[in-house]
Amino acid sequence: MSERRCLVWQARATVVAAVAALVIGAPPVRAQESGALKKRMTGQWELSTAERSKTCVVTLKGDATAQGFRLELEPTCAAALPFTKDVAAWSIKGLDIVRLQDATGQPVIDLTEVESGIFEGLRSGEGIYILQNLIAARSLAKSMDQMIGDWSMVRGNGQSICGLTLTNNEATPDNFQVFLKPRCDPAVAGFAPTMWRLERGALLLMSVKGEVWRFEADDNAQWRRTPDTVDPLILLRQ
Repeated sequence: MSERRCLVWQARATVVAAVAALVIGAPPVRAQESGALKKRMTGQWELSTAERSKTCVVTLKGDATAQGFRLELEPTCAAALPFTKDVAAWSIKGLDIVRLQDATGQPVIDLTEVESGIFEGLRSGEGIYILQNLIAARSLAKSMDQMIGDWSMVRGNGQSICGLTLTNNEATPDNFQVFLKPRCDPAVAGFAPTMWRLERGALLLMSVKGEVWRFEADDNAQWRRTPDTVDPLILLRQ
């Protein structure tokens, strides 16, 4: 047999083997990945509005129902997030979508993984909802409590240009009040933030004009405004 013919037969054999594996039930890659996500999702999760002003604990189970997999909602869910009254089961769609569905299998909300362990879903007319591991979510809540208090905004050279106080007073359903202290640098005074919140590990300061300054924690346990510049702005705890 010529070398070329040998290669052809080897290629055919590879295809036949792959088809045979499918016929006898070897799981395709997509099924394996879906199975891995299902296993990872089993447990307790927090479903919330984007800023965690309203939350609901969902326990995703691994045992099957007629339409998907079983779940349990804590009793306060219906009051916090009314659409959860229609949620009866959950399922995996595609490679990275967790679907909360009604008793007929229709989607109530589809949540897509946007970061490891964090899923986002949009309900038309309502906004974005977040599904994340319960322990991680409660850790974030603790982090928010630790943010309350007095801060100093400084330049990269250490020069203080403004003092501000982050409070836990609700400004809107998703944001909290922030107050500037007297004699702030004109750039900060002109920005005039009135609200703050934590969002995906970042601190957001917001003005009534809709302007947003974003700060992210660095390796030195301080918060730097992003995107970074040659003369950065840094928030330090007082």
